[in-house]
Amino acid sequence: MLKTHGYATHDAASSLEPFTFERRDLRPNDVQIEILFCGVCHSDIHQVRNEWGNARYPMVPGHEIIGKVTALGGAVGDFTVGETVGVGCLVDSCRTCPDCQDNLEQFCNTPTFTYNSEDKITGGNTYGGYSTQIVVDRHFVLHISDRLDPAAAAPLLCAGITTYSPLMHWKIKKGDKVGIVGLGGLGHMGVKFARALGAHVVLFTTSPSKVEDAKRLGAHEVVVSKNRDNMAKHTLSFDFILDTVSAAHDLDAYSCLLKRDGTLCLVGVPDHPHPSPDVGRFIFKRRQLAGSLIGGLKETQEMLDFCAEHNIVSDIELIPMQYINEAYERMLRSDVKYRFVIDLASLKS
Repeated sequence: MLKTHGYATHDAASSLEPFTFERRDLRPNDVQIEILFCGVCHSDIHQVRNEWGNARYPMVPGHEIIGKVTALGGAVGDFTVGETVGVGCLVDSCRTCPDCQDNLEQFCNTPTFTYNSEDKITGGNTYGGYSTQIVVDRHFVLHISDRLDPAAAAPLLCAGITTYSPLMHWKIKKGDKVGIVGLGGLGHMGVKFARALGAHVVLFTTSPSKVEDAKRLGAHEVVVSKNRDNMAKHTLSFDFILDTVSAAHDLDAYSCLLKRDGTLCLVGVPDHPHPSPDVGRFIFKRRQLAGSLIGGLKETQEMLDFCAEHNIVSDIELIPMQYINEAYERMLRSDVKYRFVIDLASLKS
């Protein structure tokens, strides 16, 4: 067993604090990884504070992991010691259901998430990337190009694939008009991907202070969504709108902006439901209200390769592990541009 240092919380009301635990010994198909960087996702806060009602304690969060391979099981032939690799939201699935067979492991009925999940191998909890090392089955380990800055690449493992996957599924292409709702950890990645795919990108934000930054990131236009007149100018004009906001809000403000056959896709998960949308707005223009969840391992590797080709990473603020509780409070105030990433060297010194 591998002694590992991390940060954990022991109940919904407590802060994260130092925690020592053990990782399993290598099995034949396992990859042992020294964690270098771990992104901080808004879902970490939801999980830590049990806002989704499924918390397992003690909880070590973190599913945007970048590290170096330190050891390999005897059956692993496609990774090398010293290689930079990534681990995202999943560390196992059944491998046999139709979803897994279609390389859509995120929709498996019995997935094992990187943290806050039942570890089917040890019988305990899975512990995530707010820690110094991890052991993962090779199927769930991803190659990271040397062309990507490793710290800024960490959020690609969740924020990146969460926004890339729906753009691929709905076949966004050059000339499409794409809206991105929200300029946070997810939204800023959506802007970058949509722009790289050749779409005309419009960013919707409630914050006038984000207008110039959204244009810097690649938005052709920015609409302050509180301004009804500016919103109305875009009625019936969008092929696709990606809504990244993780708080409950009015979806009708965006559905009327879609063309016939347009799609409003939700990727943010609020802690209580959105107000019910006006069904008639979807029926009478054959619009779609849809959702999307991260991506499978095959698509995630494709996304990482796309990022290396197009020089796409997240805009980050690098922090020591000891700052995590303050970082959570800043995230809740939207006081980060646009993703915190933990430097795990802060736990090794």
